[in-house]
Amino acid sequence: MRTNFDQLLEAGCHFGHLSRKWNPAMAPYIYMERNGIHIIDLNKTAAKIEEAAEALKNIAKSGRRILFVATKKQGQEVIAAKAQEISMPYITERWAGGMLTNFPTIRKAVKKMTNIDKMMTDGTFDNISKREKLQITRQREKLEKNLGSIADLTRLPSAVFVVDVMKEHIAVAEANRLGIPVFGIVDTNSNPNNIDFVIPANDDATKSIEVIMTAICDAIKEGLEERKVTQADENAAQQQEEGAEEKAAPAPKERRTRVRKAAKEEAEKVAEAAPAKEEAPAEEAKAE
Repeated sequence: MRTNFDQLLEAGCHFGHLSRKWNPAMAPYIYMERNGIHIIDLNKTAAKIEEAAEALKNIAKSGRRILFVATKKQGQEVIAAKAQEISMPYITERWAGGMLTNFPTIRKAVKKMTNIDKMMTDGTFDNISKREKLQITRQREKLEKNLGSIADLTRLPSAVFVVDVMKEHIAVAEANRLGIPVFGIVDTNSNPNNIDFVIPANDDATKSIEVIMTAICDAIKEGLEERKVTQADENAAQQQEEGAEEKAAPAPKERRTRVRKAAKEEAEKVAEAAPAKEEAPAEEAKAE
């Protein structure tokens, strides 16, 4: 297992919320109540991490993209660092409504950021007033802050990983509406019914988020490595097939020689047949 019971226990993944704030739908994942706090069953947490990790590994192996979302302070740095390691898009600032359901508009905003960068490099920026420069620079900074981390997301993601499904309920709703699988760290006060892959754990502790993200990202790295190996094998096999076809096919010079030889033989046959046809009428005239 990528994540064992002791790692989860040490990170405090078992601490849920106050029992009076619980969501009854989380009952299957709660081990007990202690001092008014629900304790999460870490055996189920470990099993769910493995299940989610395997699914995300397969998504990464197929070359598809996974969007990570964590706008709460405890998860921002962890998500940013881990997502950058595996070159996946992420959101750690405010979730812009319609980021998935109105994706073309978001892409236009990203394109605008690219156009501003182009203006700065091609000299256009030098020909405008200081006030306009300041406005454009501020606009660029705002776009970079909110959308810079998804600049390379050219199409809708194949999966969304969420930390704290209550806080990111808009992201979850948009993903559900589009049929995009949702992976989420779900605490005892949250509703797991809209989450495709539930990871029951403490979503308020940085250590808890980090240990889960480490396991998830390790699995995604494996998927990406396997994809590279598969692509390398396919390319080698293709080159081998092309090489075999080249060997089997006659060289251009050989083909030209064969064509010329065949044409010469055909001409000789025609030349041999022509005199015979001319002699035949002469013999008929002598007979008359």
